Amino acid sequence: MHTCSKCVMPETSESLTFDNEGVCSVCRQIEFKQTGIDWDAKRAELNEIVDPVRGKYDYDCIVPFSGGKDSTFTLLYLVKDMGLKPLVVRFDHGFMRPTLQDNAHKTFRTLGVDVQHFTPNWQVVRKLMLEALRRRGDFCWHCHTGIFSYPMWVALEKKVPLVIWGEPSAEYSSFYSYDEDEEVDERRFNSFVNLGINAEDMLGMLDDSISDYPVTERDMKPYRYPPAADLRKMRLRSICLGSYIPWDVKAQVKRVKDELGWVGDQVEGVPPEYDYEKIECFMQGVRDWTKYLKRGFARTTHLTSIDIRNGRKTREESIGLVKDYDGRRPPSLDLFLRYLDITEEQYMEIVSQHAVAPHVMPTLDEVRAAGMQPKLHDYDKWSRVVGDMSKDEQAS
Repeated sequence: MHTCSKCVMPETSESLTFDNEGVCSVCRQIEFKQTGIDWDAKRAELNEIVDPVRGKYDYDCIVPFSGGKDSTFTLLYLVKDMGLKPLVVRFDHGFMRPTLQDNAHKTFRTLGVDVQHFTPNWQVVRKLMLEALRRRGDFCWHCHTGIFSYPMWVALEKKVPLVIWGEPSAEYSSFYSYDEDEEVDERRFNSFVNLGINAEDMLGMLDDSISDYPVTERDMKPYRYPPAADLRKMRLRSICLGSYIPWDVKAQVKRVKDELGWVGDQVEGVPPEYDYEKIECFMQGVRDWTKYLKRGFARTTHLTSIDIRNGRKTREESIGLVKDYDGRRPPSLDLFLRYLDITEEQYMEIVSQHAVAPHVMPTLDEVRAAGMQPKLHDYDKWSRVVGDMSKDEQAS
């Protein structure tokens, strides 16, 4: 399997391309970011977007917020550096960890912000997870569509014409590049956020295999992008902060830790030095494991490649970490299988249908021979409630 000659990302990574020197498209995008952008001019552009709405509405902007490193920094920057009054909107995907919640509590109180927290119907979420796994080999459809559509509904309802997100996708993938204007709009949503399945189609795909809850069109609203005509009428802009200031994860993590008391955490399959990465979801290990089975790489490949691009690691150091951390089954998979009421054999069969050549997916025997990752310190605090009393009683 071919990998980038500069970082360690493989050809099976979605959206990645390679030039005639064997360097991947994301490495080239970061080179352009570092040398080809006038960031002072970009910051001036940001002011031109913000100033016309500042103080004109109940809130200056909507900030979608998970509580991870990127949304926390975005909120800090907009409040402290730009003096904005945002409405924080949280879409609760169902797997928020205790440390994340503590961080969010400190952040909201320190910065002094209003927060709207939405938790979708768990029985609908379970059905969406299973169907997305079957159809796309990615159970996170409900999370991604909800995170990117629900704040837009809130912006319409509250009549706030500006939504500000964190990093642009060009930082980590090649759906967009840094020399393009990347709006977080319906085009972007349909290009890669919803995995090519809109809410109406998903509704027609659902069955009663794990829950007899009767999902209706009303249940799907949080996962459906608002009508384009309504967004145009309000002249709503949805932008990435990282399109206007140079995104520097290490520096930003230091700042949120220093100024907000934000605390990192362990994540399955991730080296301890990356205690800031994806701490917001206790199913993250399953998502990364599923990617490893399908594509032959996981989170450590991604993280060390970022460090290579920023001159913080050598390729050899990264290869060593990838060997140590990518490729072992996470304990959280047991809980995941329980949520979806499937066996590990069934899970492997589903995922095998989405494997990306030339990667060859390991067998279940090979997975078991490789061993399991250790349980995280808060593993026993993760919810065992499925919604079926007989199964819930077994877990208690």
